[in-house]
Amino acid sequence: MEWLMNPWVIIVIVLSVVIGNLAALKATANMKFKHTKKTVSPQEKEDKSEQETTIQQKEDEKKDAQ
Repeated sequence: MEWLMNPWVIIVIVLSVVIGNLAALKATANMKFKHTKKTVSPQEKEDKSEQETTIQQKEDEKKDAQ
């Protein structure tokens, strides 16, 4: 039991756990996910439609100016 409490043994155990966790994280972190469409709240739809309306109005003004 004395050899288990040796600081070098403890350091080796801690390092092996940390390195093992990093290796497992690296192996699982490269998963590819499909892009899903973000759900849009009704308020965001209104804001977006207002922005599209102002953009359309600006384009119409440019056409009229030409």
